[in-house]
Order: sequence, then C-alpha cells, then structure tokens
Amino acid sequence: MNADIEKARNYIKQGEINLANKLLSDLLSRSTDTKEKAEAYYLLGNLYRKQSDWRLALDNYQLSIDLNPEGPAKSAQEMVQEIMNFFHTDMYNH
Repeated sequence: MNADIEKARNYIKQGEINLANKLLSDLLSRSTDTKEKAEAYYLLGNLYRKQSDWRLALDNYQLSIDLNPEGPAKSAQEMVQEIMNFFHTDMYNH
C-alpha cells in the first residue's frame, strides 16, 4: 500500500480534511497505478461524505468504481444513495 494513501487515510480519520485532499489530489495527478488511483478516489469520496458533500462523494465513488469495480466504493456509494433517498429527496428535483 502506498504510504501517501495510508497518510491520507489517517488525515481523514483525524479530521485533517485539507491535508488529505491535497495529498490525494497530488497522488492522483502523478500516479499511473489503477488500483492506487481507485483507492485515492474512494478516500476522496469518504472525505466528501464526512463533509456532507453528497454529490462530490458520489462522483468520487463512481470514479473509484470505474477503475476498480471490486473495490469498497460500490458499497459506500450505495450507502450515500440510501442517505440521500431518505434525507434529501428534494435534491432529485433540481
């Protein structure tokens, strides 16, 4: 596992959102490894989910799924969809 991925995961757990975002964005701009990029998008989805930015969370989960359909992003995406269906039904009417 990439050290930057682990560091970003820890930043997210500690609430250091800006540091995690920068680290993951930098990683995505330089990485060529598909699984590494899928993990970075998944973590960005988690980061945005923690901020209740549902659209960006879903977008990043989808990017992760596109790169690695077997990864954890699919279940995270489904969870966010369930939250939105329950709490944010008005978001679908815009």
